Amino acid sequence: MGYTLITGATGGIGSEFCRQLVKTDDLLLTGRSQQRLEALKEELLKIRQSAKIEIFSADLTDFGEREALFALADQKQIKFSGLINVAGVDTQKEFIKYTHQKITFQVRVNVESTLAVTHGVLLRREKNLKILTVSSMSGTVPMPYFAIYSATKTALNSFFKSLRYEVKDAKITTLMPGAVPTREDIKRDIQLQGFTGKLSSKSIDFVVKKALRGLDKNRQRVIPGAFNKFIYFIERITPKSIQCRYVARKWSKKEKDNF
Repeated sequence: MGYTLITGATGGIGSEFCRQLVKTDDLLLTGRSQQRLEALKEELLKIRQSAKIEIFSADLTDFGEREALFALADQKQIKFSGLINVAGVDTQKEFIKYTHQKITFQVRVNVESTLAVTHGVLLRREKNLKILTVSSMSGTVPMPYFAIYSATKTALNSFFKSLRYEVKDAKITTLMPGAVPTREDIKRDIQLQGFTGKLSSKSIDFVVKKALRGLDKNRQRVIPGAFNKFIYFIERITPKSIQCRYVARKWSKKEKDNF
């Protein structure tokens, strides 16, 4: 059995994937903070003491650090039976307010690094590889004032749907959650949205378990929660212009930049 690589491992969703998968899998974990990775490794070993866990702190937008991550894997003769792409940036504001650096950073984290890491894993895979990528319901429609995030998640949805037809012997699933209360700012957003926020919101534990079950069944996409599935259906039949006007009114006065 090979290792499962988890990016963004120390975040809310990433660390829950670690807790669930360490029960059965050996893990290679990456994130930006060495200290947080070490603390997470210590926590996970309490769940399964015999687990093999490697950690590597890296900025995955940096080509050299991505190469160093896979150099570590090669040095330790690690082959991969799983990949969980979690790392992402959810900056939200009017496009004109971005700097060039912020534009580049968000696109590189959400798209470039995800695709590059996936490529590295495919080159070092075992049979029956499983790939799960965390996208978003925001990637199902264009979203004014959340445009870069929405566009990058749309790109991931399209890419991994295509990859299923290229790598037919792997299970490849995209997770498209609604609101997941992983940080304080997200919890505030859910509260401000009122009733619909509560309906869309699902616990981290619920979302991760649904995602892993969907991956085992090789589902193309997993949308956790009946309300979010309903919203996805409504989006399929509603003109994009109406959706964009609604989103623009909803998000025009809100800004979020945690990176």
